[in-house]
Amino acid sequence: RMAAAPPSYCFVAFPPCSKDGLVVFGKNSARPRDEVQEVVYFAAAAHDPGSKVECTYIEIEQVPKTHAVVLSRPSWLWGAEMGANEHGVCVANEAIVTREPASESEALLGMDLVRLGLERGATAKEALDVIVALLEEHGQGGNYYEDGSSCHTFQSAFLIVDRNEAWILETSGKYWAAEKITEGVKCICNQLSLTTKIDAEHPELRNYVRSQGWWNGDSDFNFSEVFSLANDHLACCSGRESLEKQGGDVSAQAMIDVLRDKDSGVCVDSESFLTTASIVSVLPQDPSFPCVHYFTGTPDPSRSIFKPFIFVDDVKLVPKVQSPSFGNDDPAKKIPRFQEKPDRRHELYKAHEWAQSLLENDQDKGQKLMRIMLDLEKQGLEAMEDILTRTEVLDPAEVVDLFYDCVDTELKFFK
Repeated sequence: RMAAAPPSYCFVAFPPCSKDGLVVFGKNSARPRDEVQEVVYFAAAAHDPGSKVECTYIEIEQVPKTHAVVLSRPSWLWGAEMGANEHGVCVANEAIVTREPASESEALLGMDLVRLGLERGATAKEALDVIVALLEEHGQGGNYYEDGSSCHTFQSAFLIVDRNEAWILETSGKYWAAEKITEGVKCICNQLSLTTKIDAEHPELRNYVRSQGWWNGDSDFNFSEVFSLANDHLACCSGRESLEKQGGDVSAQAMIDVLRDKDSGVCVDSESFLTTASIVSVLPQDPSFPCVHYFTGTPDPSRSIFKPFIFVDDVKLVPKVQSPSFGNDDPAKKIPRFQEKPDRRHELYKAHEWAQSLLENDQDKGQKLMRIMLDLEKQGLEAMEDILTRTEVLDPAEVVDLFYDCVDTELKFFK
């Protein structure tokens, strides 16, 4: 039996379920417990004709212009688990298992496709088109984990969101189907969720599954039923109920609360997996307001704080949430890969480990620290709410150091 996919959860809430004309997006990234995630920003860039881009395992053609992106990613790879671009597009990836074994040969990872979609798509639909075109051209495959002893491969699902709509894209090899969402609350996790409502699909999808004998063409075409392993197709989302209970009031805070919930299983903390990073994004439907993206940059959202980031020109870089770079000496870049594991912890990650040991060894001090941290987070959320409700236009100088300052303050508290 193939290894189970890590149980990550992604959510999106649209008005009327979310408040004040906001689209709210969130994801917990469940990954191997000791894997470090970093938060990185890449400015928009122009590229020479004929230039290439080196993804995690393969090199592909670069495009003339890439958008500015902010990403939360396992620090050994090129792509991302989740992130956003300067046009208010957010993309998150889920590893899934389908009845087709995922390819071990190195191609694009689902996580590479997250970054490529963000760098190349100015709307959710454009990002979707980018992802499926690259899937067709290069395929998906290769090890999902930094593990030299065995190859863990998965198919990919994506939640792709902008200020107006979201797309759920589910793939198996190069075949895919997608559903468009414009209202209500939607959750995707590490299993197929598309059924008979399909708004876009691979042109050969139905012929292919017929030729495999998985569908006879007589019944309604149900993507999950056709592609899931026999007993795998369950309703997955315990977090969705909590969001629906908010009754038209899903805010950044409500999304954060859902991501922190261990009882529901949304916040993963198991023997093999941990929520190693989280994101919440607030996308105002009115384009005159900026989008706000909150990142933890540290494991376990129930003891991490969500720090805001807003795209502006010359945004200040934050080396304290970036892992050390090993260049071409990185064991992830050498063949055979992953022969050793370098220490990828960044400064905030290390400070967090210290705080965790404090929580475990001195309950009173630990709880006090956590209260201070949550208060800090609340101040950030309130400041962002102010930006999203005021009438005057945001001055970029006001937020150019925003994420930097939040990380800095968090580190000061830990010290």
